[in-house]
Amino acid sequence: MVGCRQCTRVWPIGTEVCGLCGSSLESRDRTSLQRVFAWWLVGLLFYIPANLYPMLITRTMGRESDATIVGGVIELAQYGAWGVAFIVFFASVVIPVGKFIAIAYLAMVVRRPHGHKPRNLLHLFELVEWIGRWSMIDVFVVAILVALVQFNLIATINPGIAAVSFALSVVFTMLSAMSFDSRRIWDEIEIISEESSK
Repeated sequence: MVGCRQCTRVWPIGTEVCGLCGSSLESRDRTSLQRVFAWWLVGLLFYIPANLYPMLITRTMGRESDATIVGGVIELAQYGAWGVAFIVFFASVVIPVGKFIAIAYLAMVVRRPHGHKPRNLLHLFELVEWIGRWSMIDVFVVAILVALVQFNLIATINPGIAAVSFALSVVFTMLSAMSFDSRRIWDEIEIISEESSK
């Protein structure tokens, strides 16, 4: 069976045009990997300034200080807040870098026949999709701090350019993961079984 991407009506495989809405029918999205790599690259480009520029700009009693993501983690560790430092490091560095690696790995693997178990690849894809929404924790923390700490001359906290870059990076990597056609993982089983039957 093949489903129409416009009206979602299902037709027998081999049908070229949807009888309901007239759209062309394709069992697999041939451009999905191009979209995956395009969104992935844009997300990576935004992740670089997210780590180079300040995430928060703090003004206290006329003094201004700013902190990058890694700089903030180091400061938290120096103050003895190891738990918070670990959470920030894990959510801001480990998870995004892991997502970049996992998405690129999946997109590269499904391009040609491979010896990996499709079930393991599917679990990896599901993990990337599930964890994607939790990457916005940093952005929410910055938004809450900015809203709560506004004491005019005494203390104010404002978001830096890195907050916007980080949010855009998260959005683009989520779009990259959503563009991945997970059915391509299972196509390898069909190819292997056809070759073994011959």
